[in-house]
Amino acid sequence: MFKRIILVAALAASFGVQADTSLLNVSYDVTREFYKDYNAAFASYWKQKSGETVTINQSHGGSSKQIRSVADGLEADIVTMNQANDIDVLASAKLIPADWQKRLPNASAPTTSTTVFLVRKGNPKKISDWDDLVKSGVSVIVPNPKTSGNGRYSYLAAWGSVIKKNGDSVKAKEFVTSLFKHVPVLDTGGRGATTTFVQRGIGDVLLTFENEVFLIQQEFGADQFEVVYPSSSILAENPVTVVDKVVDKHKTRAVAQAYLEYLYSETGQEIAVRHHLRPQLESVAAKHAAEFRKINLFTVEDLFGGWQKAQKTHFADGGVFDQIYAK
Repeated sequence: MFKRIILVAALAASFGVQADTSLLNVSYDVTREFYKDYNAAFASYWKQKSGETVTINQSHGGSSKQIRSVADGLEADIVTMNQANDIDVLASAKLIPADWQKRLPNASAPTTSTTVFLVRKGNPKKISDWDDLVKSGVSVIVPNPKTSGNGRYSYLAAWGSVIKKNGDSVKAKEFVTSLFKHVPVLDTGGRGATTTFVQRGIGDVLLTFENEVFLIQQEFGADQFEVVYPSSSILAENPVTVVDKVVDKHKTRAVAQAYLEYLYSETGQEIAVRHHLRPQLESVAAKHAAEFRKINLFTVEDLFGGWQKAQKTHFADGGVFDQIYAK
C-alpha cells in the first residue's frame, strides 16, 4: 500500500499536477478593495497559466506597523506598500536585498497616487488650498505620520506646499506646526482616519490618498462629500516586493513574483484605474488621462532628498514631527 502511494505521487509529479498554494500579501491601510479585485483576477490568470489554484490572503493596516510585523516574524510572501522607506526596513532585517527596487519597473512601483482633500458636501469651510487648513475653526483629520505612510505623505505634502511657493524650511515648519494644531485626533492608519471623518463625523477636511477619497464617495455617496485638489501635492509611489526569506521558505517565489509582475500587465493596471490608482503603464495611462486631475506634483526625492533622509529628519524619534507635535 505504501509503495502504491509513492507511485501515485510520483506519477502525479511526472504529469505536472500542481498542488494548491497560498500567498500572504501584507499591505497598507486603504488598498483592501483594490487587492480584493486584483487577487481574483490574478488567481484566474495563474490557474489558466499554470493549472495551480492559488489563494491570496490579505493583511492591512498602517504601513509602518505592517512592515514592523513582517520584520518581527509575520510571514508575508509579498509586501505592497506606499513608500520605499517602509520596505527598506525589511532589507535592514535581512529579509530582502538592499537593491530590491531594481527588480521591477518604475523602481518597483506599479501605481502611484497623491494626497488630496475630502470635504463635506457644499464645502462649508470654503477649503480650496493648503493655507485654508490653518484658518480659525477648521478641523483637519490626518493619520499619524509615525505609523502611517498616508500620514507621512500628508505631512510632506503640506511642508512641500510652502517650499513650492518659494518658502523656506523655517516657514514650512511654522505652517506644519500650525496645521497639526488643527488636528484633533491621530489615527494609526488611513482607514482609521477615514472612519473618524466619515462615520464619527469629526473634522472639516480629511487629508488622504486620491484613491481613498473616490472610494469614500462610492461607498457613502457623492452627495455627502466633495474632493478638493490643492494647487500642489506630493507624488505617492506604491512599491512592491517579494519577501525573499519567506518565499524561499514557503517555496512560493515563482507565483509570488508572477503576482507582482501581473500588477504591471494591462489587466492589473486597468483594475488599478477602477480603484482610482494612477497607472504606470503608458498605454493605460494615456487611455485614462482624462480621469485623473492634472496637478503640480513634487516627489520626496525632489524636495526632501529621498525617503531615508526624510525619515531621519522628520519622522525618526526626536525628529521634526516629534518636536512639532510635542508643542
